[in-house]
Amino acid sequence: MTRKALFLPLALFLALAVALLWQLMRNAGGDDPTSLESALIGKPVPAFRLESLNNPGEVYDRSVLVSGKPLLLNVWATWCPTCRAEHQFLNQLSAQGVRVVGMNYKDDRQKAVDWLNRLGNPYSLSLFDGNGMLGLDLGVYGAPETFLIDGQGVIRWRHAGALDDRVWREQLAPLWRQYSQEASS
Repeated sequence: MTRKALFLPLALFLALAVALLWQLMRNAGGDDPTSLESALIGKPVPAFRLESLNNPGEVYDRSVLVSGKPLLLNVWATWCPTCRAEHQFLNQLSAQGVRVVGMNYKDDRQKAVDWLNRLGNPYSLSLFDGNGMLGLDLGVYGAPETFLIDGQGVIRWRHAGALDDRVWREQLAPLWRQYSQEASS
């Protein structure tokens, strides 16, 4: 074995240490799960066939999300405490005329129906994704998540976490106005 070969493990160790240190420095401020990009931004909602939450056997497909006007697709579940915190704000948005479609995700159907009866129903339509397949296709990390879908069924924005007044004012409202105006022209 030559002398140079003896330093090879040390060189590999130093290269690995530099790479790990560089990654640690990049994440020094912590990861913001709400800033996760979606690979589906600018792409149509994936094809699906889901039952209605309230009416098992009533099946909807992608066309229900293509209405010529923008809408919000909200992924939620009763097992999600953040969804409960978000729910009142969704009721407010719905009362202001924002069309919100709910997608109950990996949940117990009856618990979800009881939840909406008890806390109010902000959803113009409630889909049931009991096995999470549409959530998987959408790249959902967990509930709640909200997608802005334009009038042509194209995903324009994604938010992981609770939708609240701050997120609405700072991020979503300008986009909502833009896609609403495009739909009316």
